[in-house]
Amino acid sequence: MLTLHTKISPADHAAANIAASLVLPYELREKCRLRATLDTGEDVAVFTVRGTVLRDGDLLTGEDKRVVKVVAAPEPTYKVTCADAHTLLRCAFHLGNRHTQAQVGDGFLRIRADAVLKEMLAGLGARVEEERAAFEPESGAYGGGHAHHDDGGHHPLAPIPLRQKIHRPSDPK
Repeated sequence: MLTLHTKISPADHAAANIAASLVLPYELREKCRLRATLDTGEDVAVFTVRGTVLRDGDLLTGEDKRVVKVVAAPEPTYKVTCADAHTLLRCAFHLGNRHTQAQVGDGFLRIRADAVLKEMLAGLGARVEEERAAFEPESGAYGGGHAHHDDGGHHPLAPIPLRQKIHRPSDPK
């Protein structure tokens, strides 16, 4: 069985011959240990560093140096749109207040299908449409972020170290 354990940058392997695709919904792309099947039918084991989220287009490799491209699978989602930016911002606030993962698009939000959230959003004045789409939620302000195609790969906030010293007022100076 092929084992994939290393994310590689597309720039480093621009000329790499992609051997297969690994098509996964977001829920499985969050896992650090996974057994799956490539689009070629070959079984694969994926071992990534805890906390790694595989994004659409990521490239993985293993001991045999074959390159596999990660593809976000279409899954049941809701596309949330509003008549104005204020209402969309209110919807984003209420989703965030419920710790709901959300994909932020140009004039829309996308969330996993959830009937309770659909009703809440409709009550806020949003139009909520069911769709099957690739789900790529924001990683969070301190998660290192994922690059949007138009941001040049720059993140407004630096990632927080995994083990961060906590300062207490009683600590010696």
